[in-house]
Amino acid sequence: MSIAYFKEFKPKLFTVLKKGYTTKNLSSDLISGLIVAIVALPLSMAFAIASGASPEKGLYTAIIGGFLISLLGGSRYQIGGPAGAFIVIVYGIIYKHGYDGLMLATIIAGLILILMGLLKLGSVIKFIPYPVTKGFSAGIAMIIFITQLNDFFGMGIKKVPSEFFEKIMTYFEHISDINLTTTLIGVLSILIIIYSKKITTKIPGPFIAVIFGVAIMYILKLPIETIQDRFGSIPNSLPHPQLPPFSLAKIKAVITDAVTIAILGAIESLLSAVVADGMTGGKHRSNMELIAQGIANIASPLFTGLPATGTIARTATNIKNGAFSPLSGIFHALWVLLFMLLLSPIIIKIPFATLAAILIVVAYNMSELDHIKDLFKAPKSDISVFLTTFLLTVIIDLNVAIQVGMLLAVLLFMRRMISMTEIKDLKIELDKSEEKDEEDIFDPDATYNKIIPNGVDLYELSGPFFFGVADKVKNTLTSIENTPKVFILRMRNVPMVDATGMHALIEICEYFMKRKTKVVLSGVNPYVKSLLLKAGVDQLIGEENITDHIDKALEVAKKYL
Repeated sequence: MSIAYFKEFKPKLFTVLKKGYTTKNLSSDLISGLIVAIVALPLSMAFAIASGASPEKGLYTAIIGGFLISLLGGSRYQIGGPAGAFIVIVYGIIYKHGYDGLMLATIIAGLILILMGLLKLGSVIKFIPYPVTKGFSAGIAMIIFITQLNDFFGMGIKKVPSEFFEKIMTYFEHISDINLTTTLIGVLSILIIIYSKKITTKIPGPFIAVIFGVAIMYILKLPIETIQDRFGSIPNSLPHPQLPPFSLAKIKAVITDAVTIAILGAIESLLSAVVADGMTGGKHRSNMELIAQGIANIASPLFTGLPATGTIARTATNIKNGAFSPLSGIFHALWVLLFMLLLSPIIIKIPFATLAAILIVVAYNMSELDHIKDLFKAPKSDISVFLTTFLLTVIIDLNVAIQVGMLLAVLLFMRRMISMTEIKDLKIELDKSEEKDEEDIFDPDATYNKIIPNGVDLYELSGPFFFGVADKVKNTLTSIENTPKVFILRMRNVPMVDATGMHALIEICEYFMKRKTKVVLSGVNPYVKSLLLKAGVDQLIGEENITDHIDKALEVAKKYL
């Protein structure tokens, strides 16, 4: 294997450090890592709680997952940890299979991610249609927003239903239980997060909101639920690694969820890496990034963490605050660990209204409403894919949404390809038209500029010749009533032929041969010709009848007249 192949699987950290690392670079990484850790601290706990887990599990994910993603990843500035995109799927897995089921699903997802990286599928992920990714991300944002209303308004609902409509009905039933004091803290927290940027860009808004919430609770002794009220204390040490109980039945039960975690993690992490490249002019190694994500997702649940992935907001914060190398991400993980060890008595005083406010802002940012407005200017088929994926995510399940969204996108793409492929009788086109189009005047190869001998029928096939159009083409050509002496099929605008199209072409050739008609193919590109030769079309009609230009095809035709 070439050196370039192995370079694809080299962590960015090793590449950066090899070029040199100074004390100034170290200072930059320490400071940017600290600022990112300040952002990650409340977010990690908020994501964990919203996912149906305890807050320390979010911290473990930021520490273990974040450390490994930066240590082994293919992106120079990537910050890993728990992400809002996982809230819906994690909540559903814990609800159906318990936390042990989540651990197993995450480990399997890690193995899938490693396999994806080794198979060099990093570049394939970007081909997932934009309406699908926008649909489920907007759906996730909607669910995050809805799930935070209980804590934001202080309704005190002990168990909020998991189903969307049941959740809405439950909120309406408890609307009289809204706690105005809690709501006020939530509203003030949102305002602090939004407007703190105008005062300072050095201290993240969510951290200022947390300080505000803790200070209010300490000074005024308000009757508002905090982390301590619901979860008690937070451990001030990392747990010992442990494997979850597993069996073949359990693996079968969570395998679909594991695939969803892997796909979602791959999309999120590579999208974050692309954003980082755009901000810095760098270039990430997508396959190494997938492998690092896989290792992180195997390790995180072993320490009772959650699924981990690259996070756009924290990665952007890392870059904006002067990060130099992946060490900034490693320092971020160590800073979070230090906060957990030293500040747990303060952390547990954070009001749930403040955490809910942070997640509501996260949901708003994740929805990217401006992008959705632009999407509604796209073709109706793309809008239908977006709406279908969005509604299925919100109403049914993220697994179903991704599967149906992808299937619908593929089917609509096929329909577009079918509409682009056409077969037409060029002699009829010549008879109908008395004037040449401007493009035909300047195109010496246009049919209008050729002399078609009597006894020759000339048809043109344009577009991909694949299973979606094979029957239409075959039925059109085999329904010709008066077969000519020579039949020319012009294929200069056929970029590819699949197995079904090839089979149809062979049947078309056989149809004309039975009627003593010679078949000549024109404008066949080298790729398509290689497929024709492999399929034995040359043995059927003669290789000399497979030409790369209309002039050659007409010369061959004249020999048969």
